[in-house]
This record gives sequence, C-alpha cells and structure tokens, in this order.
Amino acid sequence: MKKLLFAAFTAFLALGSTAQELDQTAIKEIRASLKMDAYTKGMQNALSANDINKLAKNLANINEDDHRFTYRVDVKGITDQKSSGRCWLFTSLNMFRPKAMEVFNVNSFEFSQNYLYFWDIFEKANLFLNNMIETADQPIDDRLVQWYLSSPVSDGGMWSSFANLVDKYGMIPKSAMTETHSSENTRSMVKFINLKLKEDGLRLREAANSGAKAKELQAMRQEMMKDIYRMLALNLGIPPSEFTWRYEDKDNVVSAYQTYTPLEFKQKVLGDIQVSDYVMLMNDPTRPFNVHYEIDNYRNVEEGVNWHYVNLANDKIKAMAIESIKNNEALYASCDVGQQLDRDYGILDVDNFDYESVYGVSFTMDKAERIQTKSSGSSHGMALVAVDIDDKGNPVKWQFENSWGESAGHKGYLTFTDEWFDEYMFRIVVHKKFVTPEVLEIYETEATMLPAWDWMF
Repeated sequence: MKKLLFAAFTAFLALGSTAQELDQTAIKEIRASLKMDAYTKGMQNALSANDINKLAKNLANINEDDHRFTYRVDVKGITDQKSSGRCWLFTSLNMFRPKAMEVFNVNSFEFSQNYLYFWDIFEKANLFLNNMIETADQPIDDRLVQWYLSSPVSDGGMWSSFANLVDKYGMIPKSAMTETHSSENTRSMVKFINLKLKEDGLRLREAANSGAKAKELQAMRQEMMKDIYRMLALNLGIPPSEFTWRYEDKDNVVSAYQTYTPLEFKQKVLGDIQVSDYVMLMNDPTRPFNVHYEIDNYRNVEEGVNWHYVNLANDKIKAMAIESIKNNEALYASCDVGQQLDRDYGILDVDNFDYESVYGVSFTMDKAERIQTKSSGSSHGMALVAVDIDDKGNPVKWQFENSWGESAGHKGYLTFTDEWFDEYMFRIVVHKKFVTPEVLEIYETEATMLPAWDWMF
C-alpha cells in the first residue's frame, strides 16, 4: 500500500512539473512569432473596425435563391417568439398548426404559446420546491443542490416538456390567451420569480432541518405556489379553464360560437394523435449509438416524464426525418443555430464564413470535441419542414420553419446543407410510425441515466 501511495504521489509531482509560467524568455519568443507583414497589418486594421462575420463571409458560397426542395410539408405562416427563450414551445405547437388549419378549414392559425408558457413556469416552480424539500438533508454546496438553485425556472424546454404540458393542460387558440409584454420579453419576470423561489427554497430547507414534518413542508410549498401563481397572472394573464371561440374559414363562412375547455380543444385538433407516440432521436458522438438515454430530473411537471432519447448515427436519423417530411408531417428539431448562419440569406452552411483565413489559424475540433468542450451544443428549436434529394436519393439540403418572425432569414425560414446537418444538428422528434422497428425496440429498453449537469445539456 505504501509503495502504491508513493507511486501515485510521484506521478502527481511529475504531472505538476509540466506547468510552466510565462517568463520573459517565453514571452519574447511568442512576441517574435507574430510577423507584421502586409496581410497581417491589413487584417488587424480590418478586424479592429469591423464585425468578423463581414470579413469572413465566403462570397463564393452565397446562393440567395437556393430555397427549393423536393419534399416540403404544407406549412403556412411564421410565428415570432420575440425576446424569449420559448423556441421549444413555439416549435412543438408549430408542428400541429397545419393539422389545426385542416380541422377548421382556415387559411391561418396559431396556438396560444402564452397559455402553455404560464403552466410551464408554474409547474417548474413546483418541481423546484419539491426538489428543495427532497435535498434538504444535503449541504447547501452539494453539487445537485447548487444545480437546482442555479436556475429554479427558465424559458428553456424540450419536446418532453411540451408533451407533459399538453397532456395535462391541453391547447387553446392564440386569441383565447394572447401574448403580453412579459411573455414576449421574459427576462425580468423570470428574474423575480427565481428570486422568490430561491428565498422559498431556503425557507423549506430551514424548516425541514428544524424538524418540520412532511405534511407541514407540503403546506408551506402550497402557500408559496400561490405567490408564484400571482406573479405569473400579473405578468401573463390568467389562463382560461374554458373559452368561447369562433373563426372564419377559407370560404369566408363564420362559424358559430363554440365553448371548449383546453383539453377539449386539444382533442378537437389532435383527434387520435397522441404526443406520447413521438420519439426523440439524438446525435451525440461523444456516446455510444443505439442506446436509450434519460436525463435525471430534466422535466417540468412533477409527475411528467424526463427528457429521454435514442442516440443514433446521423444517417439513420435522416432516413426517418425524410419519411416524415415525405408524408407531410413536420418534425421538432434542435440545433446549434448560431454556427455558420448567414442571416441575410437565411442559409446555414459549413462554408459560409472562413474564420481560419481571417485569423491565419486553424480550427480543427470535430463535433464530439466541440460538445465535450462546450464549444457547441443545442441552442435553438425549430420545425423541420423540407428536404431536397439528389438523383441518387441522398439529402442535399433541408429547411427549418423558424420562430423569429418573417423578416428573419428567408421569409422566416432557414435553409441548411446536409453537411451542416452532420455538424450542428443534435436531435429531432418523429412520430413512431416513421421509426424503424430496431430503434423502437431500443426506445422501449430501460434508459441509461445521465446527470442533469451533463456536458450535452
């Protein structure tokens, strides 16, 4: 044992000795390595006065008319999440807008995002308070406790978050609970709700550690939730338990007034469609493929399901996505939208910007390395609605229906190359009828649990 400890200590010393300070000799060598030739001087002048994207844009790669597709879902209209992080909610609802337009025979339709957003924050607050009770015996600096306290609620979410909400609270048209300034500009509201929740979380921990019984703690939690409901109602309005609605169809016929509960309206629109029948597929090359994974405690509703998915190679994901689009069904998709985005033309292409030429250095990390170093990760959800296929049946490019308004990108849409898909697409959600039997079998196996703070999430 003593020999093992000595060997470990020796190895530690050897490792530590590799650290090197920047002494004057080292600094002098580094300074001398920069040759201020004509190109370097010119680029220094350019970079000091311009946004790098203006200098790095690859002129030879611009094709503003490249927005035509072999297969495209019949979608109409563009939504706008404004200054909020509700992309996942807009995307999920947008998947079913074509279905609503078909059911009511209308030219346009939009669900109320504000309605489900209210319940999302409300349910997340309840989950946070429950987590504070359950971890009250852990020290305040415990990694899990700190993870909970870092952001009790947020705008962020996932397909499973949407599924949890819709199954419990239903859906309503936008006119039944319209947007407010706070729903479109969420930062201040979320800030103060989090401030209140952190205070309440500490009080629950104090009570639990002072001997309060489970019933007493839950009574405290119930009173705390009343404050959260009040704050949400003041910012977002009161979500209706029922509403009366009518519409004008494509033939200019105005319908009779109809009263619905949100769950009745969901049933009217979705019919036999069950949100639980949709499967999430992920491309995470840092982990083995063909495995079912679950993220611990990543949900918004206490009794809901956690985020879970099957990790697959991109070629398998693409095949199922193509089948869905061919059958006129949009998909939930999530990607790293800020990478190589040409906002002017609405195109995502790995060759849009040549940063290496601007800086004179190379950037060589692959997708797995970018994930592991948190250099890339999913940042935005959009509906995947189109694919262009070459004469050999291979995908060439794809298209997102975005939620940044019509003025963003190409009339509200973003086209991306198949190469960009490989590098920066992370997950899609597809109906199980388009999923292969082998993948469905994996999806039904017990999931491997990953921690909430995992690098991918």
